[in-house]
This record gives sequence, structure tokens and C-alpha cells, in this order.
Amino acid sequence: MTVVDILLDTNILIYAHDVDAGDRHTKAARLVRGFWDRREVPAVSIQILQEMHVNLVRKGVLVADSADIVRSYLAWRVMENTRALLRQALALQQRWQLSYWDAAVVAAAQQAGARELWTEDLTAGQDFNGVVVVNPLV
Repeated sequence: MTVVDILLDTNILIYAHDVDAGDRHTKAARLVRGFWDRREVPAVSIQILQEMHVNLVRKGVLVADSADIVRSYLAWRVMENTRALLRQALALQQRWQLSYWDAAVVAAAQQAGARELWTEDLTAGQDFNGVVVVNPLV
């Protein structure tokens, strides 16, 4: 498998599995399936996988089914929650006036060496010291 310099945020992964998300589901599912089909490995973080599980269950997915979905993404590059990531997220939160959770996602992208952060939650085109926000669903 080939590592790619992209980190996917929770919303992209949730849309990929939420058949009720309409056009967002169609686009996100195609994007995520493309990574699997091309045997490419983007990055995600433990936080992102945790959020994904909680939100899928909230949307009515059975806990066991959601757990299976989340476990499948452990084959990707998973950024761990560490003291260094926490420190970096706190600094990013102050520097960029982000929510802590968004700052933690940006920190995970930076630590993964990602050049792109695919998300709907931040401003597309914003550059966080080499990590550029991309909204792949537009």
C-alpha cells in the first residue's frame, strides 16, 4: 500500500458511511472507496476514529457494525493521541483561534506529514504551516 500525504477528518468518513447524507454520501463514499481501490493509505487520528464511532452509533448504526467499520480504518496510517500532539494542539488553538478539537485534527495532520487536510469543518484553502485545508465535497 502507498502512503499519501492526506489526513481525512471525521465528517468525510461519516458521510462515506451515511446513506442518508445524499450527495455528500455519494461523493465521500467514492473518495474513500478510491483510496481502498488504489491501495493508498491516507492518515486519520484516534480522535477522528473515536468521533466517527460515536456519530455512526448516534445515527442508528449498531455498535458492533460501527466498531467493524472503525476497525477497518486501522489499516490506514493512524495518528495516536500523545503528549506531543496535545501540546501542539493547544499551541495551534491559541495561534489560529480554533476549537480544541479542530486544532487536534490539524496537529495530527502536521504530525502525519500531511500536506492536505480533507474536511468540511475548516476554511478551504487555509494553510496551517504547510497543511492546506481541502473540502473534497464541493
